[in-house]
Amino acid sequence: MTGKLIIFSAPSGAGKTTIIKHLINSGLPLEFSISACSRQPRVGEVHGKDYYFLSETEFKSKIANNEFIEWEEVYAGNYYGTLKSEIERIWANGNQVLFDIDVKGGVNMKKLFSENSLSVFVMPPSIEELERRLINRSTDNIETIKTRIDKAIFELKFADQFDTIIINDNLLDAKNKAFKIVSDFIL
Repeated sequence: MTGKLIIFSAPSGAGKTTIIKHLINSGLPLEFSISACSRQPRVGEVHGKDYYFLSETEFKSKIANNEFIEWEEVYAGNYYGTLKSEIERIWANGNQVLFDIDVKGGVNMKKLFSENSLSVFVMPPSIEELERRLINRSTDNIETIKTRIDKAIFELKFADQFDTIIINDNLLDAKNKAFKIVSDFIL
């Protein structure tokens, strides 16, 4: 069984998770692909809902067993990836797969699934605004925020490799644009 894949990527803090939650609740036949990761859960995150939280050893074992469609060591010792079984589960439910995936993973996923996929890059209005958002969400210390900003500057260079770019300078407009793009693609 095969279906379509919708890939959302963005630097941390650009707003992609908020846009994805809007799409999931929009009535479109979409289901969120839960990624696997080797980091510790943040406060409130639930295994099997937000991520499949694996130890680094478990993650590397799944890599060795070819259980991932894609994976990457996003930060030193922190692996993220998409399990093949997750996509199969969603398609078996009759839904299209919606990804929230890091930028390099998004580029790789688009190459793997080409015309069966839509890749969307969510762009912050500026690096300064991105830094403000990361500070305001109060989930990371200043050192981590600096690391995320440095990574964002690098990730912005990949935006032109996506099918479309949504600049999130107005959240309502960004949500509406995402809905139109995704619904046109899957319907």
